[in-house]
Amino acid sequence: MARKGKEVLNALDAAKTQMYHFTAIVIAGMGFFTDAYDLFSISLVTKLLGRIYYHVDGSKKPGTLPPNVAAAVNGVAFCGTLAGQLFFGWLGDKLGRKKVYGMTLMVMVLCSLGSGLSFGHSANGVMATLCFFRFWLGFGIGGDYPLSATIMSEYANKKTRGAFIAAVFAMQGFGILAGGIVSLIVSSAFDHAFNSPTYEVDPVGSTVPQADYVWRIVLMFGAIPALLTYYWRMKMPETARYTALVARNTKQAASDMSKVLQVDLIAEEEAQSNSNPSSSSSNPNSSFGLFSREFARRHGLHLLGTTTTWFLLDIAYYSSNLFQKDIYTAIGWIPAAETMNAIHEVFTVSKAQTLIALCGTVPGYWFTVAFIDILGRFFIQLMGFIFMTIFMFALAIPYDHWRHRENRIGFLIMYSLTMFFANFGPNATTFVVPAEIFPARLRSTCHGISAASGKAGAIVGAFGFLYAAQSSDSEKTDAGYPPGIGVRNSLLMLGGVNFLGIVFTLLVPESKGKSLEEISREDEEQNGGDAVVEMTAANSGRTVPV
Repeated sequence: MARKGKEVLNALDAAKTQMYHFTAIVIAGMGFFTDAYDLFSISLVTKLLGRIYYHVDGSKKPGTLPPNVAAAVNGVAFCGTLAGQLFFGWLGDKLGRKKVYGMTLMVMVLCSLGSGLSFGHSANGVMATLCFFRFWLGFGIGGDYPLSATIMSEYANKKTRGAFIAAVFAMQGFGILAGGIVSLIVSSAFDHAFNSPTYEVDPVGSTVPQADYVWRIVLMFGAIPALLTYYWRMKMPETARYTALVARNTKQAASDMSKVLQVDLIAEEEAQSNSNPSSSSSNPNSSFGLFSREFARRHGLHLLGTTTTWFLLDIAYYSSNLFQKDIYTAIGWIPAAETMNAIHEVFTVSKAQTLIALCGTVPGYWFTVAFIDILGRFFIQLMGFIFMTIFMFALAIPYDHWRHRENRIGFLIMYSLTMFFANFGPNATTFVVPAEIFPARLRSTCHGISAASGKAGAIVGAFGFLYAAQSSDSEKTDAGYPPGIGVRNSLLMLGGVNFLGIVFTLLVPESKGKSLEEISREDEEQNGGDAVVEMTAANSGRTVPV
């Protein structure tokens, strides 16, 4: 790496933790708060959508979404997310992180509102409109993954970089929690305002017309946090690492960072000698592309490790999160649907998922933030997959034991621990590591590829678990579904998926305590200097050479 950029980056690595780092966490994190809210809130209202739009007169059970509709509503946002991760990841490396960052947020705002305004002349028309907006909502969410991770990694100092990136991702936990709380408040308010009988007493009257507002309000609320952070995203400067290493403008990089961090970075351009053989143009290895042999030699196994572990993690994580309501119903923790009215069922499902988020999901994220720069990424990811495997098998093998009423609290504890170690484990580290180990010019693209692989796993989990978890007894399946392998065998399969995660984690390198350039080996690509950079402490008058 040329000294021209290296000195600026050394100054960033050595900069003390300060207020702007926390500001950046909030700005980037609110995007993830919105992402999680939007992706997981749909699971809170799918049963309500079935009651409203697919009621069958004379049926003993409330209406449910047909299999193809349920799969589309639950999974279409993941398809959009996968496409968005690839597209915006690539665009972030081509145009710069800042230029693309605002686009993703506006797409999320507009499509959140559009999801709640889905109308049609028929039930399938409403669902088709909803799926259209949720695909593009997912597209915007997809862009947030590589951009937020890359921006935070490039702003952070090397001592606390892991914690900062993990803190951005940890906002996802608050998003899941907020989805449950908003749904609780809205459903509780409507349930009290429009008290209605249970389905078994009055099948038609159990779903009041006003119930149609409940799911729309819940989905549209996701636009608010995204809209509130748009201005601050636009005020963020381009990251110094992109400006110095990709745009090759060290002076601008120093100027940008001096505005937001409490250090003065002074880049003094020096004439470059024609005899200097170390310029970037003279070193063919300094500009290798994604599909080059040099990339495959240096980072091929790393990319294989980040993509496979994220793919396997998301199969287990999203199938568990999206279909918690089905698992709770299967063990009898949530009452039978016919014993509740439509809005109260939303309240009951939301209460269960909020409790899991509060007990397992949110604490897990913040344990990662606290320990990632102490224990390291590799250790936390390996530990997480090991415990997820253990707890998933512990739920599945004695599954009939957990179905007894007196053992349901035990099931809830075990399930919460599974979610805890997913988040104090691979769900966080698979997001952090790809933002650290690849070269700056390919960092956003490689993170996007890794994240897209994860969303492919989420699609497998979302579509596959929907069918697999159905009872093997055709008399007990949900309407329209073929017999499946049952919840127990589905949990066994997820345990096997988690075990594969342990194996592929061995391909992922440790990045704790190293600079981004050291990890990605960019500091080996070029040597020589054509800039002098100094760092001046903001609270002292001394100039310290870096």
